[in-house]
Amino acid sequence: MRIDHMAVWTRDLERMRAFYERYFEVRAGGLYESTNHPGFSSYFLTFPGGEGRLELMTFPELSDAAVHPAVGYPHIAIGVGSHQAVDRLTARMVADGVPLVSEPRETGDGYYESVVRDPDGNLVEITV
Repeated sequence: MRIDHMAVWTRDLERMRAFYERYFEVRAGGLYESTNHPGFSSYFLTFPGGEGRLELMTFPELSDAAVHPAVGYPHIAIGVGSHQAVDRLTARMVADGVPLVSEPRETGDGYYESVVRDPDGNLVEITV
């Protein structure tokens, strides 16, 4: 078994798609627009090597996000291959004005990671 994809709601599909394409080298599939649920649209973003996908979804009646911590998925972790790659990508994102939550570091559970926020404020761990 494996995780095929995870999904995240957004009010701005194009802004989120551009963010993940720019920093994580994803490839977006075609825009899906539901005929059964008018207003629902989504993109599937495929990571390099085809190892997992992220679905970005929008719908006109989205409610605001819950205050954290709350039940649900608190973050996505994206592996970039090496300590140096974590450092480089984090520095690039910070230089571009992406909000930094935590600098690259070794965590207590053995990960080397930094944490940033995507355009909607979702936490993204950048890991080895």
